[in-house]
Amino acid sequence: MILSIITINYNNASGLKKTMESVMAQTSKNFEYIVIDGGSTDHSLEIIKSFTSIPHGIYTPKTDKQLKPPITYWISEPDTGIYNAMNKGIRMAKGDYCQFLNSGDWLASPHVTIQMLENLPEKGILIGNMLKMMPGGKVLRDCGLGFAQPTFLTFYRGTLNHSPAYIRRDLFTRYGFYDENLRIVSDWKWYLQAVGLNNEQVTYFDKDVTCFEMTGISNVNNNQEMRERRKVLEELIPGPILADYDRFYSHMMQIQRMKNSKWLYGLFWFAERCLFKIEKWRLQHFGWKKQQD
Repeated sequence: MILSIITINYNNASGLKKTMESVMAQTSKNFEYIVIDGGSTDHSLEIIKSFTSIPHGIYTPKTDKQLKPPITYWISEPDTGIYNAMNKGIRMAKGDYCQFLNSGDWLASPHVTIQMLENLPEKGILIGNMLKMMPGGKVLRDCGLGFAQPTFLTFYRGTLNHSPAYIRRDLFTRYGFYDENLRIVSDWKWYLQAVGLNNEQVTYFDKDVTCFEMTGISNVNNNQEMRERRKVLEELIPGPILADYDRFYSHMMQIQRMKNSKWLYGLFWFAERCLFKIEKWRLQHFGWKKQQD
């Protein structure tokens, strides 16, 4: 089995239906499907049962004769949060790669899974594009870093998208599962440890993989996300290094933005070289003399 698609759901029956329909419409059959429900009290269980007849809580391997992408495992029971549910999915997964497609998100086309599987790297993470459905009907294509490799700077303030990523399952053995003590940023922390600090390779495939609704993101969640991020950075990054990033991050981002304009970056480079020459001249004519005096 190459791929395990894992869906997490809690009381989002309409979103779950949209997600499961997109998975079951895939032309590829070379994956398994795992649904982890947190004990929903809406119509989520009815939605799950409309797509499968396998028993609750029992892993049922797919057969070669199955024409539709199979649900190999589903369960509905209380959990302690989204990352607890994701970890349940990882433990049940048999695929070499895992993709997390939570309820409400959906695959961008019926052919996207087979196209991604045809471009899998030998190790690390394969990632594509996420289509963000904005309020008012506008659609933004989030290509992340594109073909550039992420660095620690990527994760100081940003992250990699989660749903369009195919993550090798053995990386969870190497770096651990998602931290269940965090409510919002555990997937970011995992990326930070695996990619930002241990240089696991990320391969980009320029393909629209998933669709994500941007409605419902609140300032409360944003504030909590910043608090959790700061706590993780202080736990994982030595103080002097983190202090340098705190001090120089905005300047580094300014330089990166200026590089998008050749004439503006050229002007900045010229001004910086002039200042360097002036400082060098002042040091040669005044600085050393003062030290000798």
